[in-house]
Parts: sequence; structure tokens; C-alpha cells
Amino acid sequence: MAEIGVASSRDVRGLYESRLAERRAAAEREVRRTRALSNARLATFAAGAALTWPVFVSGWLHPLWLAPVAAAFVALVFRHERARRARLSAERGVEFYERGLSRLRLDPAGAEWGNTGLRHLDPEHPYAPQLDLFGPGSLFSLLSQAQTKSGEDRLASWLLAAAEPDEIRARQAAAAELRPRLGLREDLFTLGPEVREGVHPEPLVTWATAPARLGGAALRIFVLLLSLASAAALVAALVRGRGWALAVLLLAAEAAVGLALRSRVGAVLHAIEARARDLAHLAVLLERVEAERFESPRLRALRGGLDSGGAPPSRQIAQLHRIVSVLDWRRNQLFAPIAFLLLWRIQVGFALEAWRATHGAFVARWLESVGELEALADLGGYAFEHPGDPFPEIADAGPLFDARGLGHPLLDEARCVRNDLALDRERALLVVSGSNMSGKSTFLRSAGTALVMALAGAPVRASRLRVSPLALGACLRVQDSLREGASRFYAELLALRRVADLCKGPRPVLFLLDEILNGTNSHDRRIGAEALLRGLLARGAVGIVTTHDLALTAIADELAPRASNAHFEDQLADGELRFDYRLRDGVIARGNALALMRAVGLDFPETPG
Repeated sequence: MAEIGVASSRDVRGLYESRLAERRAAAEREVRRTRALSNARLATFAAGAALTWPVFVSGWLHPLWLAPVAAAFVALVFRHERARRARLSAERGVEFYERGLSRLRLDPAGAEWGNTGLRHLDPEHPYAPQLDLFGPGSLFSLLSQAQTKSGEDRLASWLLAAAEPDEIRARQAAAAELRPRLGLREDLFTLGPEVREGVHPEPLVTWATAPARLGGAALRIFVLLLSLASAAALVAALVRGRGWALAVLLLAAEAAVGLALRSRVGAVLHAIEARARDLAHLAVLLERVEAERFESPRLRALRGGLDSGGAPPSRQIAQLHRIVSVLDWRRNQLFAPIAFLLLWRIQVGFALEAWRATHGAFVARWLESVGELEALADLGGYAFEHPGDPFPEIADAGPLFDARGLGHPLLDEARCVRNDLALDRERALLVVSGSNMSGKSTFLRSAGTALVMALAGAPVRASRLRVSPLALGACLRVQDSLREGASRFYAELLALRRVADLCKGPRPVLFLLDEILNGTNSHDRRIGAEALLRGLLARGAVGIVTTHDLALTAIADELAPRASNAHFEDQLADGELRFDYRLRDGVIARGNALALMRAVGLDFPETPG
């Protein structure tokens, strides 16, 4: 498969703009083509209608005159369908590159970047709500382009729970191999929407792995012989004009068998009958994946998982689609009597049972393989669109978080101010002071987002990152709840307890605490914060605490040398506050509350001291 290399995000933007123009031109061509074919089909139908009088009424023309008209009409129907699908493919290609450009520009309408993943948001999760992991304009929407539910679920699970070091390295290698395969990502996007809407993994897997309901081969042979015998007896009675008793007896036996098996046949057909079209789309998607050849161990294993069960899964799903499709023949008015005579519904039920017995156990593996490939392609897609973001080095032992040039992926690269951060067992706590709006919260989110991406197997927004597996706990955004009767301070205590509970797990904890214990008085805040931080460090945790209360900066002195102070500062120039968002050692020397008040018009005389 063709691979594409880029040197910078600017190169990616130029490539996407070029591809977008090509897809728009292709979509316009296909629109004109489908319109022309529709008109030709209508004209052919009109010509056939015009021939009905001289052929069937006046007898001036032989019926064979209708043959070329009918053949032309059928050919136009097939060509129109191909043109329609080509138009849809081009239009989805347009959407794919429009989304890509929107992500690169970080357009405010973040819902257009990708999947929002809101259904994965758990308010009780130790960091997902705090880091804006899901929702429009979130990290997930920046990453996820998966078009199957399995793919979206897999990526979400990776972001919500850290993997083991070997697993992370395997994902990194797979994502690096997928990075230049832009064509594969576009094809997965254009082929996937119908599968996303129609193929629900859980019901399909449940149906495929359900126990047999219709009995064994003996019953199937009996039903087949009974239907053939009934058909033969009825034909013989119609031809000979006698033997009606046997025909009626066999038809009654068929009716009895159909009634006896009705509920069991319905159980087999119900979950799959409405999915015929969706199965066809799934077969096409699987066929596209089967065309790829890989080198990394993880991708080779995924590709090998698709080969389980003999024939390629695309062919097996296509066979299932054909079986389900013929079930609809019984609704045709001409075929309905034959379907009744042949016990068509039961025969199809037996065919589906046979398919399940042979291939049903592999369906879950096929869907999981496609979903994981999509999730890895999402990581590779981010690496492609952000070639300056490296894959981090994963250390086996920790705690360790050593970042150089750390930034946030949801900030424009040209305007993102980078900072360094080093935390380990010897330097376990960083107390960051600073004035309002100086960058403290963004710094915390940058560290948390980098850890989430690193332990999911993705590149990170940093010039370099070396990190060990860590459990992440964050308390960055706490709100009170009128409905639940919880104050902001109580809500913060609950969030802090979740962070502390993480220390009971097998991994060291990285904690990110913004304006710790801001809802209580300064005296209690100082005592409570020091007790909490001492406890966290005693349990092997490392982390960052931000505050604008300079009294809390003394905690770093109390816990030295394992703790240190740093700060963000601002400058007042020409009546305006300006921030450089640079992290500096030591404690902030002054605040900006009065300057901010004056900036918004709250310029009251200062109270005499």
C-alpha cells in the first residue's frame, strides 16, 4: 500500500487541502454522472412504456422488441448504483479531509473534529472529567476517527486505563507503522458509516454465539425431505388430476412442523434479519482490512486474527449476508406460494444455524480486530498530523515523569508555550504558585494529558518524555451541587479521596491538584494541605499542587528536599497584564488581583492600612 511521509504539520495541511480539492471535484463529477444516469434510466423506462401498445395491444411489433429496452434498463440500474456509491465515497472523502483540516486548525467547532465520545464520560472517573477527555473539542475528538463502535470503545478504554509497558510499546510500534498509511485511514472512514450505524457488536456477537435452537442434522433432513415430498405430491396432483389426499396430508404436516418450529425459528432470525444491508457493508470493510500487509507484531497478530475460521471473514460475512437476503424472497408475491411449499423460513433458519455453528465463534474476534485496528489507526493518524510529537520512552520502574518541552495538544503549536517537568522518587512534589490566569491549570492539564496519551500508546506534545506506568488522579475542576446538596468544599474532598484511594493500587500515583482546599479558611487549608501531601508522598505518590495562596508554598520547605517551589508570573505594562506562561523556580513574589479588578473597571480606592 502507498505510504506518505510528511515533515511538519504545515505539510500535512497542504496535503489535506490538495486531497480535499480532489475529492470535491470527484464528488461533483459523480453527482453529474448519477443525474445523467437517472435521466437515461427514466428515458429507457418511457421507451419501454411506449412499446407496450404496439407489442401487447395492436400486435404490430414482436415482444422481442422489449428485450433490448429491458436489458438497457437493467444495465442503467446497476451503473446508477455504482455511480451513487462512488458519489457517496467521494463525499465521505470530502468529510474526512474537512475534519482533518478542522483538527489541524483547532477550529472552535470541535464537534467536527471527530467522535466526541460523550457516552464514555464517567463523572466519578479519577481524571477523565478533570482533563476534558471527552466531548466536543476534547482530546478524544482530536484522536478518534473510528467508524465502528468497537473502534471507538477500544480507544476510549485505552485513554481511561493505562496499559502495561510491553503493551504500550506494541501499540507505539503499530501506530508508527500505520502513521504513513493515509489511504487506509481514509478508506476506513469512507467505508465505515453504514457499519457504525447498523452493526452493533454486542447483539451480533450474542446472536453468533447463541446455542443451537433448531435441533440437529436429522431434523433438518426431515424438513427438507418433507418439503420436497409435498412439492412433488402437489405437482403430481395438478398434472394427473388425482392424488389430492396425499398432497393435502403432506401440506398439513408442513403446517404442523412450521407451527411447532415457529418460535425457535423466530429466535434465530429475529436478531439478524434486519441486518442484511449492514452485513454487506461489514463485509466490504473487512475486505479492505484483509488487503493490508503489516510488519509490527501487534498488527500481524490482528491480521492473523482475521484469518481464523478458514476463509477470509469478508467472504464468510458475505455468505451470511446472502443467506439473510434470500429470506426476503418469501415476501415476493410470485415466490410466496413456493416459499410456503418449501418451508422457506425454516430452511433459511437451518442455514443460519449451520453458519453459526461453523463461523459464529469467530465473529467477536473479527469485530475486535477491526476495532483495535481502527484505534491504532487513530493513534497513527495523530502521529501523522503532528510529526513533531514523539512517542515517549516507557520506563519499567518508577515513579517517573521526565518531560522536556511539555505542552498541550489542544493548543495551537505556534502559540503553545512549552515547559519542563521532572518528578521522581527524590523530587516528588512541585508546588506551583502564581497569579490568576498565569498558566497554572494549563500546566497541570498538559502533564495529565501527556501521561494519558503516553500510557495509551500515542505520541505526546513534548520534545521528549520519559515516563513509567503511573495511576493518574486529578482534582482540577470541582463544582458544588444544589441537587445533591453538596458544597464545593465537600465535592473537592470527595475528589481528593478518590486520588488518595488510588494509592492503594499497585502503581505509583501522579496527582494533579489545582488550588488545593480552596473552599476553606487559610488556617485549615494550610494544615489540611500539608497533611494530605505528606500522606500522598508517604505512599509513594508524586505530583503537582497549584495555589495562589502563598502561605501554602511553605509546605515545599517543610517537605524539602523531596518538594520544591515553582511559579508563573505576570507583568503589568501600559495598564494591561501580560503573561509569558514560563515556569520559573521559586515562589511568586506578587499577585495580580488588584490589577485584574482595575482592568475590568473595579477601580475603588484602596483601604488605608
